[in-house]
Amino acid sequence: MPDVKFVFLYTDAVLWLVLAAVLLYARSAARKPLAARKWRRVLANRTALAAAAVLSVFFAAALADSVHFRRALAPEPGIEQAYETRTVSLLDVLVGERIAGRERSYSAPFALHDFDKTTVLTPSGSERTFQRLKGASPEIPESGMRLKFIKKLAAGVMTGAVLLGAFWFILAAVVKLVRGIGYGQALRRVTSPRNPWRPAILVWQGAILLGAVAAFLWPSWHILGTDATGNDALYSALKSVRTAFVIGSLATLTTLPFAVVLGICAGYFKGWADDVIQYVYTTLSSIPSVLLIAASVLMVQVFIDKNPQLYATGLERADLRLFLLAAIIGMTSWAGLARLLRAETMKVSAMDFVTAAHAFGVPHARIMARHIFPNVMHIVLIVAVLDFSSIVLYEAVLSYVGVGVDPTMDSFGSMINAAAVEMSRSPVIWWNLLASFLFMVTMVLAANLFASGVREAFDPRAGGRDA
Repeated sequence: MPDVKFVFLYTDAVLWLVLAAVLLYARSAARKPLAARKWRRVLANRTALAAAAVLSVFFAAALADSVHFRRALAPEPGIEQAYETRTVSLLDVLVGERIAGRERSYSAPFALHDFDKTTVLTPSGSERTFQRLKGASPEIPESGMRLKFIKKLAAGVMTGAVLLGAFWFILAAVVKLVRGIGYGQALRRVTSPRNPWRPAILVWQGAILLGAVAAFLWPSWHILGTDATGNDALYSALKSVRTAFVIGSLATLTTLPFAVVLGICAGYFKGWADDVIQYVYTTLSSIPSVLLIAASVLMVQVFIDKNPQLYATGLERADLRLFLLAAIIGMTSWAGLARLLRAETMKVSAMDFVTAAHAFGVPHARIMARHIFPNVMHIVLIVAVLDFSSIVLYEAVLSYVGVGVDPTMDSFGSMINAAAVEMSRSPVIWWNLLASFLFMVTMVLAANLFASGVREAFDPRAGGRDA
């Protein structure tokens, strides 16, 4: 790898910390019989397992887009090593630099020419023509493009088939290592229709196959066209996945401390503490959330504009706005979970084991930490997973009304905002809306299906209580 200078972004740290937290929680849950049984119930739900696999594919793309660096310039004798001003991510290197290049403006999916005519100078004077796209491969002829497309598609499918075979053998090697069985037995186990992980494996296989096909088509065509600034619409949607994960994860993590601490304290102490906390979250709920977030974001923007010396690049400036936007959403969205925890805490506080802890003189903080919190944790988990998808949609709404992420940052809301103008022109530019719609709906639907599986396993009222 060439000499690079890694760039630290706050939101990069958020996603890698989320990954670390998930792995630590998985390790902890595996050691607790009750939690392990509930998660086995979640994974036994084929729909929830497939949805989790879809989310893992999106999250892998977000992680690849969360490793940022600047490349080194050519060294010169006697001069300190300098680096490019442009910051790129690992996803840009792996995917972005291998797709069809940036265009002048709009181009339709799989087109070879601009969507609009351009004025060019010819020996006979100026004329308006449809110019060939700069990113369209020179090997694709003006006529016979369909045959070239079929050949590349077939090559992608065959490459994908080879990769799928390698994927099966790698899975078998992992099972052999973990289970300590023979390689043939491991291969039969992973390929068996009765394999409980089969839904997830099928999703990962589909992702591998689509990736192989895109690897052959993307360098020659813009698969879903380009936007007004000539950027590939499919790649913009792929990079928007990271923004959605940052918003959903950070906003949820910011919500939890407020909701858990205040909700449990209100339900446990009751009296004046309950009255004060209820007053706070009732007042917060009375303010329209969009207006509250918009006012906060505008104040943040004023701070960013007045302190340009705090950011070395435009990417760091946009990243700070994204980070603060997610934190603001979290700090203004905890009231609903706090209400649920208050009610559940009141019920748990009246149980015999809590009364016995009071009789033995156990401190309040210890009772809340050891007896109350574990018994309301299922509500926290269910609401956190359910809120993730709603927060992702919330970002799209905020960006649509102009108070979301920085305009230079890819996001579903920004793409939809641009599509609002594009859909009203003639002829219609429909592919940018399609790209954002496909990715956002797939991601939110997968999150909702996974959340439904978690709720059924962990919520006693949904039949999740162990016999």
